[in-house]
Amino acid sequence: MADKQDDIILSIQGMSKSFGRNRVLNHINLNVRRGTVMGLMGENGAGKSTMMNCLFGTYQKDEGTILLNGKEVAFSGPKDALENGIAMVHQELNQCLDRNVKDNLFLGRYPTNALGVIDEGRMRKEAADLFRKLGLTVNLNTPMRNMSVSQRQMCEIAKAISYNAQVIVLDEPTSSLMTQEVEKLFAMMRMLKEQGISLIYISHKMDEIFEICDDVSVLRDGELVMTKRIEDTNMNELIAAMVGRSLDNRFPPVDNTPGEPILSIQHLSTKYAPNLSDITFDVRKGEIFGLYGLVGAGRTELLETIFGIRTRASGRVYFRDKLMNFSNAQEAMDYGFALITEERKANGLFLKGDLTFNTTIANLNHYKSGVALSKPKMVNATNDEIKTMHTKCMGPDDLISSLSGGNQQKVIFGKWLERAPQVFLMDEPTRGIDVGAKYEIYELIIKMAKEGKTIIVVSSEMPEILGITNRIGVMSNGRLSGIVNTKETNQEELLRLSAKYL
Repeated sequence: MADKQDDIILSIQGMSKSFGRNRVLNHINLNVRRGTVMGLMGENGAGKSTMMNCLFGTYQKDEGTILLNGKEVAFSGPKDALENGIAMVHQELNQCLDRNVKDNLFLGRYPTNALGVIDEGRMRKEAADLFRKLGLTVNLNTPMRNMSVSQRQMCEIAKAISYNAQVIVLDEPTSSLMTQEVEKLFAMMRMLKEQGISLIYISHKMDEIFEICDDVSVLRDGELVMTKRIEDTNMNELIAAMVGRSLDNRFPPVDNTPGEPILSIQHLSTKYAPNLSDITFDVRKGEIFGLYGLVGAGRTELLETIFGIRTRASGRVYFRDKLMNFSNAQEAMDYGFALITEERKANGLFLKGDLTFNTTIANLNHYKSGVALSKPKMVNATNDEIKTMHTKCMGPDDLISSLSGGNQQKVIFGKWLERAPQVFLMDEPTRGIDVGAKYEIYELIIKMAKEGKTIIVVSSEMPEILGITNRIGVMSNGRLSGIVNTKETNQEELLRLSAKYL
């Protein structure tokens, strides 16, 4: 794809990077045009994160040059890149949760008055102007901890824009956003394009790539295998480029046969916002029961209340006709319940541990020889889960932090599978996972259902919730607004139910 040099704002030429004998990037050549959105796709482990880390100076590249506006640059780190016009909004947010929105926006660059004192008034005015310009309504004094993942993500995007960046890299920015919020983000991106700002949009969501991107590039196994204008390609070509093979269907056949009702949620309510109000439904043995709703509807809170890590105000949970009102997670685990959380790095992984530690931590009693833990048993169990989940890694002693996001999620699945759970609660289980790995997760979920496990899965992706479930419960403002059979419903009905109590 030939471009006039004047049109190129960022040019990566011949970039290579190896870790030991493992070559992660192999002579990458990538041009980003001024005032466009470049989609960047590839399976987890393809090299996307490594390429961005080399661009931002977090890693030092082995070969190659980076040109910004035709001039060679080499950043010493993300702060250096940010101050020179390249910003990145990470999928896993790294914010000071106990500080408010305003403080996070100006972190590391507080404006001061003539006396050298932090100028709160200027901070307030500049922050308010920024959010107004972006069409966002935010309480500047709210601690980040009290905001939803989607709100925190929008604040991070606003922060990147506030640096007057010429190039903004967005890493899976819509992974926690609902339809309306995605539309807001895309409107913001189009506005930035009109101002001549370029965006690199890393995503696994095909429909979004075709909606917002001008160009798309695909990485596979450390090599750039395709760059095309978006109008010159299609979904099948992109998938084939990413995985090296064609995926005829995005979802495997949902061929499980649910049995009798086995899990009963009766009149469940909570005290703390968002309040759950009088939620009642049954889930059958071997059923995949989806939970859909807008962000803030209470889907995550419902899973956490069932699992015993959120306080009930009233209501009961029965499993096999036995009362299961858990008061903590350990009780839930002892009765065969498992929970995959939405934010894996915050509360699903021990980032300083290796794969063996993270795979076996939830089931340590299982690996004892006498009174002591058996390292060989733990390593064998980890190797089994690596094979089952097709986890891309060097081996069980790899640090979990060295894995891509999708492979980290596979380790979390493996951890819970080691406990052989009977009820599996999943909150956005494929968030940030590439199309090939998603398919494997879907196959695993359906296989578990066919083995008689009961699954409740929360997803913000409409195609996913319609693609892998038997029935769908729709949440609206803390209430259950309806339950539909997946084969008999459509996107319009789900959206209508999700707005029922707003």
